[in-house]
Amino acid sequence: MCARPANVVNVSEVEEKDHQEGAHWGGGYKPLTPAMEDRKGRLGVNLTRLPPGHAGCPFHSHALEDEVFYILSGRGVFRYGDDICEVGPGDCLSCPAGTGIAHQLANPFDQDLVYLGMGPNHASEVCFYPDSGKVLVRSLRQVGYLREAPYMDGEPELPKIFELLK
Repeated sequence: MCARPANVVNVSEVEEKDHQEGAHWGGGYKPLTPAMEDRKGRLGVNLTRLPPGHAGCPFHSHALEDEVFYILSGRGVFRYGDDICEVGPGDCLSCPAGTGIAHQLANPFDQDLVYLGMGPNHASEVCFYPDSGKVLVRSLRQVGYLREAPYMDGEPELPKIFELLK
């Protein structure tokens, strides 16, 4: 029998990465598809552990990335648009991209919520965060706030291209 190839991982051998921020945000996750991490836009799977009293991430919608969550153990609440429902083992949550409908998972209960999170990691993803008004533009590696401006706002009277010709 040959050695295990790099595209085969066992969850027990993957180190959990901590992504907690503050008292109520984030948890731990294990990336189960490291062979695809460098191939942006390809399917990826994480095993996520959300401790009691934590939300996985802010309420957000995706322009390009469909996401699926499959609950393995524990209980949580799933916010999808204006709806909130309890979820538990065996529930599969689908969050299609491009709908403008935001989603969020949280754990208000007394034991860890454990689930598989699946989706692409699109290099040109744009996310909107309705609770805060933030926008993520992954290709620019920026999260921030947009402000409305006229199309020509901030542009010089003489286009810069003419200066570059000198």
